[in-house]
Amino acid sequence: MRRTLIAGNWKMNGSFAANRSLLSEIVAGLPVSSDCDVLVCAPAPYLTQCAELLTASLVKWGAQDVSEHAQGAFTGEVAASMLVDCGCRYVIVGHSERRAYHAESNAVVARKTLRALSENLIPIVCVGETLAQRESGQTEEVVAAQLQAVLDVVDVAQITQLVVAYEPVWAIGTGKTATPQMAQDVHAFLRQQIALKDVAAAASVQILYGGSMKPENAKDLLAMADIDGGLIGGAALKSADFLAIAAAA
Repeated sequence: MRRTLIAGNWKMNGSFAANRSLLSEIVAGLPVSSDCDVLVCAPAPYLTQCAELLTASLVKWGAQDVSEHAQGAFTGEVAASMLVDCGCRYVIVGHSERRAYHAESNAVVARKTLRALSENLIPIVCVGETLAQRESGQTEEVVAAQLQAVLDVVDVAQITQLVVAYEPVWAIGTGKTATPQMAQDVHAFLRQQIALKDVAAAASVQILYGGSMKPENAKDLLAMADIDGGLIGGAALKSADFLAIAAAA
């Protein structure tokens, strides 16, 4: 059985004071034991604060991006080893905003995935199509190419260390929504693509939904066979909403 993972992506939000309040509320609101894993992915300057506040809790923490390089003259970049120093266990790679605003190609995302794996970080590999791509019937072609770039550079053992997140770009902050069945169809397709490389690995990989999961739709989405959790944006910044999604899991 795949465990459910509820991962909050704070994006470029937060402050030391706001984070302390949010994290204390999340920790206090979670049950002592849970059937799901809970994760927050904070901006890099706040990762040590996460370590301070979450080490004794059930909440894990991770980063939103990682350099493809191990170290060196790459001003502004953050190395995977630095994230490990901050106690991170996870890192998001290839988020749609990185692909769109920083021109990250499938090849770059693949290299970042390998770098994360080299430091025993769990990469949350994001894939997803735009509205234009969906409306032109390219969804499977686009997400297959994004995922395949990663599958081409990892071995079977490494596949089991991946998390995949499907984020339909057209359903994030647009007012448009994917139905649970629409999301399930893409999740099932992604699992089929992984199975082409290894069936057992495909059965174990967590595939998260990242298309504006909220308390109102979390239960129906998480009931789908191939949806193993959520990559949560805006709702992750409100403790009540984030806890409600975790409770739905």
